[in-house]
Amino acid sequence: MNCSRLRLRFGVVLAAGLVTNAALLLAQTAARAPGTASPAKATATAANKDAPDLVQKGNSLFRQQCSFCHGRDAGGGETGPDLTRSKLVAADINGDKIGAVVRNGRADKGMPRFDFSDSQIAALVAFIHGQRNNALTRKGGRRGVDVSDLQTGNSEAGKEYFNGAGGCATCHSPTGDLAGIASRFQGLELEEQMLYPRHPKSQVSVTPTSGETISGTLAYLDEFTVGLIDPTGFYRSWRTGDVQYKVDAPVDAHVELFSKYTDADIHNLMAYLQTLR
Repeated sequence: MNCSRLRLRFGVVLAAGLVTNAALLLAQTAARAPGTASPAKATATAANKDAPDLVQKGNSLFRQQCSFCHGRDAGGGETGPDLTRSKLVAADINGDKIGAVVRNGRADKGMPRFDFSDSQIAALVAFIHGQRNNALTRKGGRRGVDVSDLQTGNSEAGKEYFNGAGGCATCHSPTGDLAGIASRFQGLELEEQMLYPRHPKSQVSVTPTSGETISGTLAYLDEFTVGLIDPTGFYRSWRTGDVQYKVDAPVDAHVELFSKYTDADIHNLMAYLQTLR
């Protein structure tokens, strides 16, 4: 008799609970306007609606501050790499890597630091990732150059050219200025440095009327003035009309090779430089 009463009481409580839950569900459904999404769907819809605005803000910021080096579409420019094929961008999660590079810069690669706010970083990250996704889904017309694209030469033939016909060894050393160059530069960036190095330091010798020749690193030169940094670190300058001077520009030797290179020379030399790690 007691067991029957307990079962009856439990059944009444369970039924009451089900009725209450059903009533609450009906009340929530009735309170929602016809055609209105659930709270979860509404949040997702709002996020999707804001995404294009965020990307557009990033696009504007990128074109103002970054496009000169990286191109208007982040596909690479005069000095900056193609961000749509960047390993750092591929590994970035919510701006954890892109944000750090933007804020700290990369002095060794000529990239300045930018004092952007969190919202600006978020917009920039959204734009860059959007451009990367577009590049990955685009059929044909690949714009970037992979490292593997420039690994078609013969390194032994390149070493022979370096030490022989190319004359590279007269100015460069694989254990000196070129030691580890393949770790500092890769792919197209390495080939650009090989063909036409950026920011090479020219040397200059200046001979005043006194007859004493002063040599140093060229610091300034125009039609009126020649200036240098002497071995002690001091800047010295003269009027060009009062002295004789001779500039030794390392890049000139690279320019002279343009008319002499064969395709094989370039591929082989590139293969050799890629072994200098």
